[in-house]
Amino acid sequence: MLKKLFITFGILLFVANICLAEELLKPQTKYPDYGYMYLGADKYEKLNRKIFAFNLGLNKYAIRPIHILWSSIMPEYGIERIHSAYKNIEYPKRLVSSIIQKDFKTSGTETVRFLTNTTLGIGGIFDPAKYFFKLEPSNEDMEQALTKCKCNSGSYIVLPVMNGTTARGIAGKILDTSLNPTTYVGTPVLAMVKAGLTVNRTSFMQPLIKMIESTYADPYNISRKMYGIDNFIKCENLDKKEVLENGFKLAAPQYPADVNPELVKMDLRGTEPDEKPIDELTVAEIIKGGTNIDNIILKSYNATNSRLMADILLHDYNPQNPVVDSMRTALFDNPNVDKSIWNELSIWNRSFAKKIHTSSINIASDRPNYKFKYIMQKDKNAPVAIIYPSIGEGISSHHSVVLAKLFYDEGYSVIIQGSHFQWEFARSMPNGYVPGIPSKDVEYLKEVTGKIISNLEKKYACKFPEKTVIGTSFGAMATLYLADSEFKHNTLGKVKFISICPPIELVYAMEQVDKNSEEWSRNTENLKHKIAETAAKVVQLADLKDSSANLEINSLPFSEEEGKLITGFIMHQKLSDLVFTLENTPKNKQTAIYDTINNMNYKDYAVKYLLKNNFANLAELNKETSLLSLEDYLKNNSNYKIYHSLDDYLTNHAQLKKLKLYTGKNTVLMSNGAHLGFLYTKEFLDDLKSEIRLNPPHISTILP
Repeated sequence: MLKKLFITFGILLFVANICLAEELLKPQTKYPDYGYMYLGADKYEKLNRKIFAFNLGLNKYAIRPIHILWSSIMPEYGIERIHSAYKNIEYPKRLVSSIIQKDFKTSGTETVRFLTNTTLGIGGIFDPAKYFFKLEPSNEDMEQALTKCKCNSGSYIVLPVMNGTTARGIAGKILDTSLNPTTYVGTPVLAMVKAGLTVNRTSFMQPLIKMIESTYADPYNISRKMYGIDNFIKCENLDKKEVLENGFKLAAPQYPADVNPELVKMDLRGTEPDEKPIDELTVAEIIKGGTNIDNIILKSYNATNSRLMADILLHDYNPQNPVVDSMRTALFDNPNVDKSIWNELSIWNRSFAKKIHTSSINIASDRPNYKFKYIMQKDKNAPVAIIYPSIGEGISSHHSVVLAKLFYDEGYSVIIQGSHFQWEFARSMPNGYVPGIPSKDVEYLKEVTGKIISNLEKKYACKFPEKTVIGTSFGAMATLYLADSEFKHNTLGKVKFISICPPIELVYAMEQVDKNSEEWSRNTENLKHKIAETAAKVVQLADLKDSSANLEINSLPFSEEEGKLITGFIMHQKLSDLVFTLENTPKNKQTAIYDTINNMNYKDYAVKYLLKNNFANLAELNKETSLLSLEDYLKNNSNYKIYHSLDDYLTNHAQLKKLKLYTGKNTVLMSNGAHLGFLYTKEFLDDLKSEIRLNPPHISTILP
C-alpha cells in the first residue's frame, strides 16, 4: 500500500508541477486584485463562470434540500459530534502531511490527539485532547505537503460539484482520499455510512454558500477571492493558533485612554504644532455653571481651539487606534439571536433570526422586486422600528438582526431594509438610479419605506401608531435626511429618528475612506503574506467568538496597517458590487469590468456618477451632501437623537462642534469608539434602551 501511495504521490507531484502559475506582473491598481494576487490570471473565466452558475443551481435545487433534511433529523450537537469523529478518521493525511513538511511538532501532537480522542473520546466523537489537555487540532492536508515540495498551484478552475480549485488542489484531494482508511472498505453498509458522513461534512458549507449567493452582486468573483486567500492561508500554515496569539500581543494601544471622568474631556487627534494653546473650561467654571453647564459647554464650541467634551464616558474601553476601534462593531452581538439546538438549515430552528420573515414589494414594473425583512409583535398595532443599515449592507446584515432583537424585546415590530448604497437596492429601483446624493436618495427611501409599511398594515389589518427609524453610518445620514423631508412634508405619521455615527460631510468621509483604504500601496513588501496573515486572524477571531458565548475582548489583534487592509477590502467590495450592478454587468460571461473597478475609489465614483448633470465640481457636491445643510430641521426639532464619538475618523472636531451647536442635547458624544466601535458597550446600549423604551411597554411575544 505504501509503495503505491508514494508512486501516486510522485506522479501527482510531477503533474501539478508542470501547471505553472503565471508571473504576477499585473500593473498596480488603486486596490489590490486579490484574485490575481493569489491565483494569477483567470484563464478559464468564461468556462469557470458557466460551471459556477451550474453548481449554484445544483446546490440550490438538489444538494441543499438534502442538507436541510439531514439538519432537520439530527440536532446541531449530533452533527458536530459526527463531524468530530470524521475528522479523527482523517488522522493519516494530517500525519503524513506534517511529516513531509518536517513539522514534527504537529505530527507528534496529532498522534497524541488521535490516540486520546480514539480512546477517551469514544472514536473521536468527543475531543478531550483539546478541552482537557489543551492540544489544539491542526488543519493539515496533502496540498500543504505539495506546496512544501515547491509544487506550483496551476490555474484556477471550477469543476462540476467540486467548485473552485487548482491542479495542485486536485492532486492534494486525490492524495487525501488515498490516505483515508474508509477508502479501502467497500461494503454496502459502509458505503451508506460514508455517504452520510459526506452529507454531514458538506452541510457545514451551506451557510457560507447561501451568504455568498445573497450578499454579493458577483458571487463568482468573491468566491474566487475567498478561495485564493483561504488556500494561501492553509498552504502557508497561517491558520496556526499562535498567529492570533501573536496578534494580540503585538496590537498594543497606540494612545492612552482618558483618565479624567470628572471632566470627561478627550481630544484624541491632539493639536498641530503651529496651533495655539487650547482654551479649556476649568472645574470651577463647570461647577459654577450648575444647571446651565450644557449651555456653557456649547458656548465654548464657538472658540476655534476649544476641546470637545464627551457626554458619555466609556469607562472600560481600551482604545487602540480609530481604524481598529471602528472594527469593534463586530463585537455588537446578542447570543440569543441564533440560539437553537438545531442547525441553521433545520426546519425546526426557531431562533429569533429564523423567525424574521422575508417579503418584497415592487418599485418599478420592469425591475426585480425589492426584498425586506420584518417581524411582528403579537399586538399588530404595536409601534414599529425601521432599520437603515450601514453603507453597502443588505437585509441580512447581522447588525440589523441584533438591532431588531433589541427593539423587539422593547415591544416594537421591526422592519429591516437594506442600504440604499447597495446593489440589491439599486437593482430594484427605476433605471437611472444612482445613489450618493442624500437629498435625492431619501425620496426613493421614503417611497420604499412607505410601501413596506402599507404592505404590512394591509396584510395584518393593523395600523402602526408610532414609528422609529434608526440608521447606522450612511444609513444614519439617510435617517436624518428622511427626518428633514418629513419635517417639510409629513407622509409617515408620527416618527422618531435615531442616527448613529452619520458622516457629517459626505465628501470628507469618502476622502477618509479612500485615504485609509489605499495606504496599502505605500508598503507593498511582502504584501501577499501580510494580507493573508491579517485574514487568518479575522477567521480565527470569528471562530473564537463563535465558540465562546461569553467571550470578552478588550482589544483586537490588529495593527493600524492591518485594520486599514481589512476595512479597505470591505469598503471597496461594497463599491465593487454597486458598480457591477449599475453597469448592468452579466454574471456568467467573461468580463473585464474589474480592471475599471479596481482602479475606482469613492471619489472616482462621485466624479463619474454624481457630478454628471448634477454639480460642477466636488465643492458643490460637498455643500449639497453635508448634514449641516439640514440646519433648519436640526435646530428646530427634538424628534431625533444622534450618537457620535470623539474619535470617529470619518468626521473631524470642527464638524462635530458645528453639529453640537445645531443640535445641543440631541447629539450624544461618546468618549471612544471611533466609527460605530462603541455599539457593543454597556454605556451606549443602556442609553439607547432608555431612549426607545415604550410607555406603556408592549409585551414582546414572537408569533410561531
